Amino acid sequence: MTRQTVTQAEAEAAVRILIQWAGDDPDREGLLETPARVARSYRELFAGYDSDPREAMQRTFEEVGGYDQLVVLRDIPVISFCEHHMLPVIGKAHVGYLPKNRVVGISKLARVVHGFGRRLQIQEKMTADIADAIDEALSPKGVGVVIEAAHSCMTLRGVNTPSATLTTSHLTGVIRDDPRTRQEFLRLARG
Repeated sequence: MTRQTVTQAEAEAAVRILIQWAGDDPDREGLLETPARVARSYRELFAGYDSDPREAMQRTFEEVGGYDQLVVLRDIPVISFCEHHMLPVIGKAHVGYLPKNRVVGISKLARVVHGFGRRLQIQEKMTADIADAIDEALSPKGVGVVIEAAHSCMTLRGVNTPSATLTTSHLTGVIRDDPRTRQEFLRLARG
């Protein structure tokens, strides 16, 4: 079932059931509008399903003025959701590439992160998807993506470890294979 086949009313009814299941009354004054609010917020929070994040990378620039060093955008906010518990994954992405003959506007790198982030998934796959999208669009000498995030499924429930973060990386080309380039990318990504 896709989002297009589920109506707003059906989504709201599901939220009402969850409120009841949690032990509260969805007809209580403070909860009357909650099902509609939750459905609207989920539409925004899961906006990554509404488009292909790779589309953000379609416009590239060949005029690089001879630039042949790493391009790294740090501290891109990541908001995603654990596909196992539907709880937030919140952190930062550090994205970089070594251009061969084309670059992309830096806002496009953030759009790719946001587009893949706003979905149900695991962090490892999101990290690889972001790197692969940049690699496909730019055909650079290499791509590096590092994501550091706290998983609410671990910090709010279960093992209850509020200070734990997960770090994942996906490196391609010379950023993976050349030790000096890999070290430089990781140093720049850490700040």
